[in-house]
Amino acid sequence: MTTITRAAVVESGGAPFTLCDVELDAPGPGEALVRMVATGLCHTDLGVASGGLPFPLPGVLGHEGAGVVEAVGPDVTGVEPGDHVVLSFASCGSCRNCRDGHPAYCTTWLPRNLIGGRRADGTSTISRDGSPLGGHFFGQSSFAERALVDRRSLVKVDPDVRLDLIAPLGCGVQTGAGAVWNVLGPRAGSTLVVLGAGAVGLSAVMAAALTPAARIIAVDRFAERLALAKELGATHTVNSAEADLGDTLAALTDGQGADGVVETTGNVAVLRQGADALAARGTLVVVGAPPFGTEVALDVNGLLPGKRITGLTLGDSETQTFVPALVQLVKEGRLPLDRLISTYPFPDIDRAVRDMTEGKTIKPVLTF
Repeated sequence: MTTITRAAVVESGGAPFTLCDVELDAPGPGEALVRMVATGLCHTDLGVASGGLPFPLPGVLGHEGAGVVEAVGPDVTGVEPGDHVVLSFASCGSCRNCRDGHPAYCTTWLPRNLIGGRRADGTSTISRDGSPLGGHFFGQSSFAERALVDRRSLVKVDPDVRLDLIAPLGCGVQTGAGAVWNVLGPRAGSTLVVLGAGAVGLSAVMAAALTPAARIIAVDRFAERLALAKELGATHTVNSAEADLGDTLAALTDGQGADGVVETTGNVAVLRQGADALAARGTLVVVGAPPFGTEVALDVNGLLPGKRITGLTLGDSETQTFVPALVQLVKEGRLPLDRLISTYPFPDIDRAVRDMTEGKTIKPVLTF
């Protein structure tokens, strides 16, 4: 049977979210129906809602969902009705990268998650008044009271942990933490720089604080975010609105540069400064995503001392192991996500968007 549920629909690029009833298909093979408890709001949602990506609109977005399984379709194993789940990204499970434990680099990642709006077979999961809507966003479209979720997006989690605290694990938090743990892997005495103290950057700071890195330097333009970064584990902070970033980083690293840099801002000028701040054999992880086609100029000779620049999607995480590990850290109080989160009732989604856009909140989480 199909399910009628309330969803936040974006009618066209740049339009506000509109609450209305939509119809979900019955769970098909490899799908589950999930009652949403909470879902994070991410800059990727806003970028698609603005019309900046070719996602089919009108449609239902949302990709940091958390909820309770209500029903499962054929061929679904590992979860059953009543299980608590965090929703993350979809992947095929069979390509080389998926088989190697790197599903964020699935060969079909873009159509399955960001721009397709349909199942892999081209059918729609959501309709309104008989007309298909863009859906299946990151295999979930969780800006709704119920979501039809791809099995590869489902991660079963500890039911003793509040779902509103762990909803952001599906995207932003695992991206920041994965940049540190899965890519940089700081050794004892390492120096890390995190460019941008939003949700992803602060997640990277918290992850770095759980490593043997000696120096964790957070950079932002807002003093209150830098103060929070210090409380979450940064050993040093730099206000780039008040100090020259290159000179300050050189002074803080004794002229040696940083072993690792995480760039979360999507600003190519900041990215270039991050590259210039690398130590010999250092690595810059590019997380922030500017508009498609954006280019950055680099000093080629400056890269020759073994410096590396690598892009990153969703922390390069294998979600079935990585997300539960993050949940355990939240449960133990070692990953204090509550310091980042502001909750909003689902009908207040447009207020959450405004607060996020104006920098009044770091990580808005919608609750149902």
